[in-house]
Amino acid sequence: MLTVLDSIPEGLLNTTAANLHRVLPGPTLIHLSGRRPEPLFVSVLLHGNEDTGWEAVRALLAEHAAELPRALSLFIGNVAAARQGLRHLPDQPDYNRIWRGDGTPEHALMREVVEQMRGRRPFASIDIHNNTGLNPHYACVNELAPPFFHLATLFSRTVVYFTRPDTVQSLAFAQLCPAVTVECGQPGQMRGVEHARKFVAAALQLAEIPQHPIAAHDMDLFHTVATVKIAEGVSIGCEGDVVDLQLLRDIDHLNFHELVAGTTIGFIGKGAVMPVVANDELGRDVTARYFRMESEQLRTSVPVMPSMLTCNLDIVRDDCLCYLMERYALEPREQ
Repeated sequence: MLTVLDSIPEGLLNTTAANLHRVLPGPTLIHLSGRRPEPLFVSVLLHGNEDTGWEAVRALLAEHAAELPRALSLFIGNVAAARQGLRHLPDQPDYNRIWRGDGTPEHALMREVVEQMRGRRPFASIDIHNNTGLNPHYACVNELAPPFFHLATLFSRTVVYFTRPDTVQSLAFAQLCPAVTVECGQPGQMRGVEHARKFVAAALQLAEIPQHPIAAHDMDLFHTVATVKIAEGVSIGCEGDVVDLQLLRDIDHLNFHELVAGTTIGFIGKGAVMPVVANDELGRDVTARYFRMESEQLRTSVPVMPSMLTCNLDIVRDDCLCYLMERYALEPREQ
C-alpha cells in the first residue's frame, strides 16, 4: 500500500494536490539525498483537504533542482482524499489518528513509515496542516524539551503543547527526533504556503537543533487541557436552523482569545441536555468544569482559551468542536 521512491517522479512538481492521483498510486514516501545525510522528515496531505504543505514543498523542491542542503524524506499522505478535496474518504480512517494502534491497513502503513524512518535516523520531523476557522499560524509539540521548542519557534513564537490525541504523526515521531506539527491557517492562502516553505527551507539549512534552554520571552506556550466534542445525538448548526446547539456564526473569532467565564459559545433550547462533552488529557469527563447552560445559552464556566473553533460542521462532527488551552509556565528544568 505504501509506495517508496528515491527520486521525484516526472511531472510531480507540476501537479496540484487534487491531481496527485495521476502521478502517485497512493500514499508515497520519497527519499531524497542531500549534503547532510540525516534526513528531515516532512509529511503533507495527511488530511486531503489541507494542501498548503504540498504547495510549499513542491515550490521548495522546484527551487532546489540541484543538491539539497540536507536529505529529505517526504511523505505524501491521503492522495485519494486530496482528489476529492476531503479530509478523508467516508470509508477511510483519519490519516492523522492512526499512528498508534492497529486494526486497519492504514495503521500498518503508518507503522511502515515509522520503521523506515527509524532506520534512517531522522534529524527532525515536520507535519504540515491547515485548519478551517480563524487561527494564527502556530506550532504544536508533544514533548517539553528544548530541541522541540527551538524547532517550533523557527516557525512561530506561538506554541501549543498537547498529549491527546495520542495517535498523531508528531507524537509517533517524537520518539525518533524533535517533531512538530505546524498549523498554517486556512487552505488556499499564499501566506500560509510561503510561511511553510520558508520554515522547511530553514530546517533543511540547520546543521543542528540547539539543546540549550529557550528564553521564556521567545515563546508563548499554551497547554491543551481538554478536547471538546459534540455529545452523541446532538444536532448542530450555525445558520439559524432548528437544532439542539446553534453555534455562534462567527465562533472562530474566539480562537486564541482568552475568554472570560460566562462567554457564550452557542444557543440551546429550554430543557436541553448538555450538548458538548469535554475530556482532559487522561480521558476524564471535565465538561462541568468548563461549561454551563444558562438562559438558553452554552457558556464557559471558567476563563479559557479555545483553538480550532469553526462553523464547518463536517469538521466539527468528524473531529471535534475545539480544544481548550491554558498558558503554560515552564519550570527551569523544562526550558
